[in-house]
Formats: sequence, C-alpha cells, structure tokens
Amino acid sequence: MTGIVLTVLACACFCLLDTGSKYAGALLPLLMALWLRYMLQSVFTVGWGVYQYGAGVFRTTHPRFQIARAALFCSSNACAMMSLRYLPLAEFTAVVAMTPLAMTLVAALWLKQPVSPLRWVLVAMGFLGTVVIIRPGSANFSGGALVWPALQLAANTAYQIVSSQMAGKERPVTTQIYTSLLALVLTSASLPWFWQMPTTTALWLAALAMGVGSTIGHLMLLKAYEHAKPATISPFLYSQIPFAVFSGWLLYGHIPDHWAVLGMVAIALGGALSAWLSVRESR
Repeated sequence: MTGIVLTVLACACFCLLDTGSKYAGALLPLLMALWLRYMLQSVFTVGWGVYQYGAGVFRTTHPRFQIARAALFCSSNACAMMSLRYLPLAEFTAVVAMTPLAMTLVAALWLKQPVSPLRWVLVAMGFLGTVVIIRPGSANFSGGALVWPALQLAANTAYQIVSSQMAGKERPVTTQIYTSLLALVLTSASLPWFWQMPTTTALWLAALAMGVGSTIGHLMLLKAYEHAKPATISPFLYSQIPFAVFSGWLLYGHIPDHWAVLGMVAIALGGALSAWLSVRESR
C-alpha cells in the first residue's frame, strides 16, 4: 500500500511538471525552459543525494550509460515540451502513457523477446487509443500533434530501455544526479543564443513547478519501488491521466471530448492489463 500511495503522489508531481512545462514552454525559448528545469532539478537532487549518502553518491561505474540516459532524457523532454504546444495536458499524458506498450513492441522486434498474442492485442489497443485521441477532424489533429508526440514516445521508450539495463547496477539517486547534471551541461551550451530569464511571477512559478515536480516525483517513484514490485506499481502510473484532466480543466478550461476520453481509457486499460500479464507470467 505504501508503494501504491507513493506512486500516485509521484504521478501528481509529474502532472505538476507537465503543467509547468506547458506554460513555460509556450512563453520561453525551448532550450531556456529546459535549462531552468534542469538547473532547479540538479540543485534539489544533488542536495538530497549528498545529504543522504555524502560525496560517495557521485561514484559511478557506468559513465557511458549515464551519458546515453541523459541524452535520451533531454531528447524526450524537448519533444514533450514541443508536444505540449499542440496537445492539451490530458491528451498529451495519455499519449506518453503508451510507453510501456511501446516497450513491448521494441522487446519483440529489436530485443527478439517472445511476446504473447494477448500482448500484441494490448499494443494494438494502445495504438488505436492514440489514434482516437489525435484523429483527423479533431481539434488535436495537426502536423505538430502527430510528429512531436511520436518522437517523444520513441525517445522516452529508448530512455526507459536504457534505464532498465542499468537497474541494480547503480544507486538510483546516483543515476538521477548524473541525468540531471549532464542534461544541465548539454542545455547550458545553448544559453548564449537563447538566454531569456522569466519576467513574471507566473513564469517563475512554472519553472519552480518543473524543478520541484520532476525531483520529488522521481524520488517518490524510486521510494515506491523499494516498497512494491514494478508489476504492482505499473497500473497506478496511469493515475497521472485524471490528474492531467483536472489540471487542464482548472488552468485552461479544457475538457476532453468523449472520443478523447475513450482513447485514454483504451491506453490505460491496455497498460494495466499488460502489467497484470507481467505478474501472472512471473509466477
């Protein structure tokens, strides 16, 4: 139960992150908004890691994996911010929730792992749910709403695969620190061309929401995995969708139409059933 509660709270933090990203990403240059997020995230994550483990928290034995993970993290975040310029929060969150199903596809086609027919059905269900959300004739249908979410899904899937390869090889907080710091270094190189500090209180609050939401959300999720197995936690990751619906309504007055809701349900149901299959197959 502790793991489940921490997962739901982490999803609320990730919704806070996406809400801040949508606002800041619309008013600031993309790389400037990302730099603000990574700067705040690095301060919070490094501070917590050093407080818990001292200087030893920086010790890593897999620097190449850390660099690859940070690069994919930056790519995924950049595509996410671009996606949020074209999609409302709830619809964007539902598309991102396709990642576990996309990982099944990669496991079958690239890693050559066996995938049951039922899992293929669930992957198809998630894909159809995405098509229903971003469908021709809907308010969400546009070139940007097709390209950027697809790129974000690809980058995030690769990021999750690299993360899974590192599981158990590094202290989780060490990985989070290197991901934050390396992402900060990558975006810092662009600052001379994109420097534009927030000029309003709302923009500073959005930047703070990005940094705090990302840091606390990831740390809560790491703690959740200490209390429950991933297969137990996975279905509750979809609690981010209702948080996003509420946030989108509260800040932007957006309510998904019935077709978009149907697509969200299809994606969440497909992901939850996939997690259930993982539990059953592991017994």
